[in-house]
Amino acid sequence: MKKRLRKIIIAAIIFLIAVLIEKINFVNIDENTIFIIQIVLYVLSYLIVGFEVVKKAVVNIFHGEFFDENFLMSIATIGAFAIKEFPEAVAVMLFYQVGEYFQSYAVKKSRKSIANLMDIRPDYANLKVDGNIEKKSPEEVKIGDIIVVKAGEKVPLDGIVIEGTSMLDTSALTGESVPREVKVNDNILSGCINLNGVLEIRVEKEFGESTVSKILDLVENATNKKAKTENFITKFSKYYTPIVVFLAVIIAFIPPLITQTNMLDWGYRALTFLVVSCPCALVISVPLTFFSGIGAASKKGILVKGSNYLELLSKTEIAVFDKTGTLTEGVFDVQKIINKNGFDKNELLELAAYCESYSNHPISISIQKAYGKEIDKNRIIHSEEVAGKGIISKIDDKEVACGNIKLMEKLNLENIEQVEEIGTVIYVAINNQYAGYILISDKIKEDSKKAIQDLKKAGVRKTVMLTGDNKEVAEKVNQELKLDMVYSGLLPVDKVNKVEELLKNKNEEAKLAFIGDGINDAPVLARADIGIAMGALGSDAAIEAADIVIMTDEPSKIATAMKISRKTLKIVYQNISFALIVKIGVLILSAFGLASMWAAVFADVGVTVLAVLNSFRALK
Repeated sequence: MKKRLRKIIIAAIIFLIAVLIEKINFVNIDENTIFIIQIVLYVLSYLIVGFEVVKKAVVNIFHGEFFDENFLMSIATIGAFAIKEFPEAVAVMLFYQVGEYFQSYAVKKSRKSIANLMDIRPDYANLKVDGNIEKKSPEEVKIGDIIVVKAGEKVPLDGIVIEGTSMLDTSALTGESVPREVKVNDNILSGCINLNGVLEIRVEKEFGESTVSKILDLVENATNKKAKTENFITKFSKYYTPIVVFLAVIIAFIPPLITQTNMLDWGYRALTFLVVSCPCALVISVPLTFFSGIGAASKKGILVKGSNYLELLSKTEIAVFDKTGTLTEGVFDVQKIINKNGFDKNELLELAAYCESYSNHPISISIQKAYGKEIDKNRIIHSEEVAGKGIISKIDDKEVACGNIKLMEKLNLENIEQVEEIGTVIYVAINNQYAGYILISDKIKEDSKKAIQDLKKAGVRKTVMLTGDNKEVAEKVNQELKLDMVYSGLLPVDKVNKVEELLKNKNEEAKLAFIGDGINDAPVLARADIGIAMGALGSDAAIEAADIVIMTDEPSKIATAMKISRKTLKIVYQNISFALIVKIGVLILSAFGLASMWAAVFADVGVTVLAVLNSFRALK
């Protein structure tokens, strides 16, 4: 970038000196000498900015690519030199390089914003070396190395547990909120959160196969997946360029042969025609606008893997959601504490937390988390687990029982009824008297309701939820979110079938987006018109299968992505319309000899620069 900018500045200074030298002739140099100096300066300026373009055109010709923008720029500018239009020849190439610089700058800025986005994903590994722990970058860890994952840390690399047992938050991988236990010889995937114990893991995959590495690779290649609009421009240039070269040849030779007029005049018109016809504004500004849109999305925590997906997003009319981890947080939390028979709520929670303090079960951890204070184990005199029912403990001078309805029935307690609530109910008895219950369930994300409302405002006419949970849980979530359709009790294959059904019944132009986060969502993400993954804790499989990744785990960002998509397409159509209108107008004028080379420079490079500057708006 700096090298290119230096070339442009040096060439521009030399060009200005060449233009002004005869006007600021302080030492009275004769006209012939000034003319020679001007030619030398123009050629020098041209070589500084134009040599690479001409070289590329020659190389492409040898590779069978005759009619590209490099060929057009080269033939038009060299032709301008041939008819002694030196300032115009240099100006065309100089402004062309300015347009190229703007393009490179915008792409670099977009890439930088995407690279900054990657930094929000903390990935490090505790490498075990000769009994000592060293914090290393995951890239440095090799297959067969031993890493240690402490409580609260994310598993950085895939491997096999060789020591320790723990509960893992696998909601990102399974799509469901119940953590699972891992022990020696169990496989473990990167992206899980270690909830309690310390694990030693033998690494089975290098960092190059990990989530972050794959995403960065996808970003670098995002523009390879072209939108239909981009593909149109590529095809347009392929046929358009040889046609205009052929027309320029006709303009240069046929009229002077018929009318016996000055061939130089018609040659000038033909060269002007060629300069105008160069499709730089379209070839540069359209992909640049899409890349700027991708960069703008990344600043909002939205990773778009290709411009084709950005274009499709603007046509989304059906949004299909997974539930757990997508619309809900995918973690157990205490939602309600109901006290009975004169017992205090705080006392109920405190004694339940002490009663459950020796258990690593996620339910027990949720109660301890809600209590939020340090557990004094000296207060626990005795604790006994009743298989399949719960725990009975003696805390200070109180007998405390925590568990399901079967434990309460075993204790023959009076005045107790089974609670019909959505979630897990923990009944608590103190000194053989029913004290109340604690409700633990998954929590709806704070912005899920806003996400559904914003999508409907953005033109999504149907919102659907697919979940593996039971009907009661699904209906409870829907009561709050007000979705159009809900399907519950589904296996991954059922989700695919439902999406297939929705795809079959929609309009051809309308697009269906599926939003999910777990391994079980990967097949549906791949099948939908647009697959959107929740990426902050989403599984490798879901992120890889998706077309768009919401790095912040906020479903409301989908509506934001749609707004960015529509704004980007609006700018694309503006650039195409503006470029074609100006070019067609000046092409007609140049064919009749009514447009100078300077008008051609504006119609080509000027329009390109204006289109590129307009493309920058997509970054905001």
